[in-house]
Amino acid sequence: MKLITTVVRPDRVPEIKAALFRAGVTGITVSRVSGHGGEHERVEQYRGTALVMEFHEKVKIEMVCSEPFVEPCVQAILSAARTGEVGDGKIFIQPIERVVRIRTGEVDNAALTAVNADAVQRAAINAAGIGGAV
Repeated sequence: MKLITTVVRPDRVPEIKAALFRAGVTGITVSRVSGHGGEHERVEQYRGTALVMEFHEKVKIEMVCSEPFVEPCVQAILSAARTGEVGDGKIFIQPIERVVRIRTGEVDNAALTAVNADAVQRAAINAAGIGGAV
């Protein structure tokens, strides 16, 4: 099991979410964050004063995947998030020792499988107009 954390441009989130759902990943956590990487500082005007904006608005997406989903998940993020410009983001992959579903007590891979995973994946494929069975 791996924790996949990605920090991306906010405008790419709908495409990333759809790509992850098509790859079979249904459980994600999304947070609004700000940070500074390779992007240049911006100067903005606020009430007639020039302000240097050191931090850029980003979105952090986190998910825990079983081993077979790690590479499809990474490829889905890469294909949906890449614009080719500085500031596209990063993907971090870390090992996870144990997962426990609080509601049922299921552990590890059983705890990662969403109750409605098949329905969510079918809906994502149908919304993208791909069709076909999952």
